Amino acid sequence: MRAALRAEWAKLRTGPAGLAVPLLLAGLLAAAGAALGDRAIDPVQLRLLGVRLAQAAVAAAGVHLLAGEYGTGLIRTTLLAVPRRLHLLTAKAALLTAGVVPVAVLGVGVAVATLPPGAAMLRAAAGSVVYLILIGLLGLGTAAVVRSSAVATGIVLALLYLMPMILRMVPDDDWQRALYRLTPATAVQTLATTVDTAALPMGPWAALGVVAAWSAGALALGALTLCRRDA
Repeated sequence: MRAALRAEWAKLRTGPAGLAVPLLLAGLLAAAGAALGDRAIDPVQLRLLGVRLAQAAVAAAGVHLLAGEYGTGLIRTTLLAVPRRLHLLTAKAALLTAGVVPVAVLGVGVAVATLPPGAAMLRAAAGSVVYLILIGLLGLGTAAVVRSSAVATGIVLALLYLMPMILRMVPDDDWQRALYRLTPATAVQTLATTVDTAALPMGPWAALGVVAAWSAGALALGALTLCRRDA
């Protein structure tokens, strides 16, 4: 496992997936700058708008971390060096998390730094950091299943951006609300909302649990696929 972690750390530092880090920070800082001095009804939600942009970069980083190796053929060398495939996937998940955490904490912290502290604001900030980690893992798990960067990125981005638009077209309000509770895309708004939370389809931690379930499911299916398929 240590060898797998060292190998993946080297690739994470030098590979294209590292480009997601400045993109994530830029998105969050842009939202913070745009929100300065704004007296919105929910200033926390406004400050965290950058999370909606940053999730695409994090998802792409998670996808590329594995699917990029399939695209170049490097995966064969990787599997020769780390033949235990569950160790490989675990190492990639661990280092992806380690890469996202400090940048997400910094970006979210800057975004909400000038707001008065409170339980709701701290919950929204912490939830946004965890959400970004889970989205990266969702991308990694999806990549392990489909092995294509383009297809995996398309699937995750469709879940995050296209699915909410599709749900708005559901004519029945009860069905629409039920479906909102099952999709990971609505969590980003739910987590950032600190005003009139009773109108939300579900609570923030329940929404985060839905995202965690999607990520865990993608990783579990990805692990099964990785172990059963040839490189």
